[in-house]
Amino acid sequence: MSQPVTTNPWIIMLINMTVVFIVLISLSFLIRLIHAFDPTRKKETPMPAASPAPAPVAAPEPEGLSAEVVAAITAAVTLCGFSGGAIRTIRPLARDGWKNSGRTLR
Repeated sequence: MSQPVTTNPWIIMLINMTVVFIVLISLSFLIRLIHAFDPTRKKETPMPAASPAPAPVAAPEPEGLSAEVVAAITAAVTLCGFSGGAIRTIRPLARDGWKNSGRTLR
């Protein structure tokens, strides 16, 4: 058997990393090439012109909620992708679960 060319671990690491990165770059090029010539890709259709959004209707302030809370809820809904007019009512939920669970435990 012949002797290895080098036993220096740094040179072996450099050679191995070079081979790995060449393979990764080749795979990236191959994926981009396949993506460019993909016959199964759906054809892009132009988006229709967006109609102007309807003006949001000012909802009456619910009982027990301040205007700041209503504004925060409206902002959160619009950040989720809905229009401010999508809010019909804001009702606080009856949350007496903790109160009742404290009464039922013994």
